Amino acid sequence: MALSMSKAEKQDAGQIAALVNSAYRGESSKQGWTTEADLLVGRRTETEEILRLISSDDSMFLLCKAEAELIGSVHLQKQGEQVCLGMLVVSPSLQGKGIGKQLLLAAELTAQQSWAAGKSVMSVISCRNELIAFYERRGYRRTGVSKAFPVNPGLWMPKVADLRLEILEKVLSANRKL
Repeated sequence: MALSMSKAEKQDAGQIAALVNSAYRGESSKQGWTTEADLLVGRRTETEEILRLISSDDSMFLLCKAEAELIGSVHLQKQGEQVCLGMLVVSPSLQGKGIGKQLLLAAELTAQQSWAAGKSVMSVISCRNELIAFYERRGYRRTGVSKAFPVNPGLWMPKVADLRLEILEKVLSANRKL
């Protein structure tokens, strides 16, 4: 499957929100292995949030398409000398095919090229051991830092008590090529 990566535009916001919600929450997310449906109820995001992030300085979404179909996306937020990656998703029916690895690599390279980012950081739900292991295989390391999972009753609520986010980080090499 030939993949193309591109920076999101404002008109992509609704499609990105739909993809993120389908990959993280609800029945459709259970087709893939990145679901949070057993941990949280509700939506992960809304079109308005995606639009705000696309429109913000030092923030972008990278899109992954197979032909014209949006099959993955990731949010990049510049924070000083580092980039914070979030909402990394692949369509649930296409997970496990290496698309997420390619999208993650493209996000890291984009952060280096666009912002000269020297480090990538992300927050992962601490009980998601298989997801943490995926990122560790890609060079991320556990920092030992965690924080309480945010509650957003307008969008989501936890189904389990004491959810935490663990911070992972990776030093980005200066000489990598896509």
